Amino acid sequence: MSSKPVVILGIESSCDDTSAAVIVNGKVLANIIANQKIHEQYGGVVPELASRAHLINILPTVDAALKKSGIAKNEISAIAYTRGPGLMGSLLVGSSFAKAMSLALDVPLIEVNHMQAHILAHFIDNHPKFPFLCLTVSGGHTQLVVVKNYFEMELVGETIDDAAGEAFDKAAKIMNLPYPGGPLIDKFGAAGNKDAFKFSRPNVPAYNFSFSGIKTSFLYFIQEQTPEFIEQNKNDICASIQHTIIICLLNKLIKAAEELGISEIAIAGGVSANSYLRKQLQNLAADKRWQLHIPAFEYCTDNAAMIAITGYHKFLNNEFSAQNLTATAKYNI
Repeated sequence: MSSKPVVILGIESSCDDTSAAVIVNGKVLANIIANQKIHEQYGGVVPELASRAHLINILPTVDAALKKSGIAKNEISAIAYTRGPGLMGSLLVGSSFAKAMSLALDVPLIEVNHMQAHILAHFIDNHPKFPFLCLTVSGGHTQLVVVKNYFEMELVGETIDDAAGEAFDKAAKIMNLPYPGGPLIDKFGAAGNKDAFKFSRPNVPAYNFSFSGIKTSFLYFIQEQTPEFIEQNKNDICASIQHTIIICLLNKLIKAAEELGISEIAIAGGVSANSYLRKQLQNLAADKRWQLHIPAFEYCTDNAAMIAITGYHKFLNNEFSAQNLTATAKYNI
């Protein structure tokens, strides 16, 4: 007689995307994401507007995920939600909804660290061998993490100032590209010459990163150019700044992999969707004989499937959360 399937409803609301996913025994049946277009006119995420949009989106998003999966509410084994890190107002919407639903259905609650979830997204349709080294790169975080098992992760390097994703978006904003600008730099850079322009690179000790100096160097460069020059050389400018940011990431990844003796390499977070980064990583993996793990595009940016898969492994490990556990804007890995 087969045991009862483990059905996890995952809820993600850490920033500006409302997402709900349903996973059954580790397999994704639905992963619904509601994007917020309102921030485009402001050139960045407005926290108050994000939390209001979550309030509007969360019920229909959860409903859509359940309908797509074909799972009834009474079949849910547990509800996993993003506790942090993220925008406090946005986190409160998701955590409050998850808590209320767990009480209504009388099912366990599972809190999830957003950054750990980005890493464990690899286990949705892949199975890296432990230990592996993960470069986690997003708009708010840049980290190097040694993943020893599902629940033991060691942060060995991180940015000392700005995140790589933020550097992409700020560079795009300096060029007057629409928000979100990171994907546009990737798009235009694909047709440009990465060696056309040079920007300063930081010299940071150990496995840490820094991107504030790159942003300043880029700002001064753009301020010295005419709008016509910028438009005519847009592809080369994008390719050059993208190359500068990516090389900084890869140099530290190489250093950590070699010094720590780890050949199982993974990448996670929104910036892992960058095509240039993916291509460079694939070239490196072939050269250095790494076993490379790159998640599918839909699991790179913020999504609830990564929250649900983390909840699934916590469920199997009997790690449940109390109702009085509060959301937290800062949550160390």
